[in-house]
Amino acid sequence: MTDQPSIPDDPVYSRKVIEMITVANEYCLFLEKAEDYTKQELYQSLHKLAPLIYLKASLLPDIVVSDEDAIEHYVTEEQWETLFNILRNKFDMDDTFSFIDHHEKSHTDAKTGSMAENFTDIYQDLKDFVLLYQKPLKSFKENAVRDCRRLFETRYGFRLVTVHAALHHVMFSGEKEDEIY
Repeated sequence: MTDQPSIPDDPVYSRKVIEMITVANEYCLFLEKAEDYTKQELYQSLHKLAPLIYLKASLLPDIVVSDEDAIEHYVTEEQWETLFNILRNKFDMDDTFSFIDHHEKSHTDAKTGSMAENFTDIYQDLKDFVLLYQKPLKSFKENAVRDCRRLFETRYGFRLVTVHAALHHVMFSGEKEDEIY
């Protein structure tokens, strides 16, 4: 017998990780076709995907990595900029919103956010996760899961909550003339 866990017992291949990979991949594939969707279709799908991503990311296991250097990033600045511009154009007047950043010392000063920027930043973190996890070596998978969990805790988790609240307001505030949501 070896001390090496079998694949079914290995947290890197756990159901929680596979479910997160599935949801992250769906989100990325959806945004990569954002140009093909109407604003309402984007809103409806993102409104459902954001809390699902949050839930699945919150369940990711804490992974100990065997090789700290087995990590890569794939989304280029150009890819980020292209997606951001597509989303910003789709969201139009709905893109900007106000929020309180609880990471700041003053919790009373509202900041201005961009739905396009938040969804694109989330895309970047999740696309890097999906692509790194697809690498054949286990050490890449370990780093993908660890980095995805760390970024959820420090970056995209808060963005998911913030942008979802803004999206909810746009969809359900009653300020729209066309109630098509």
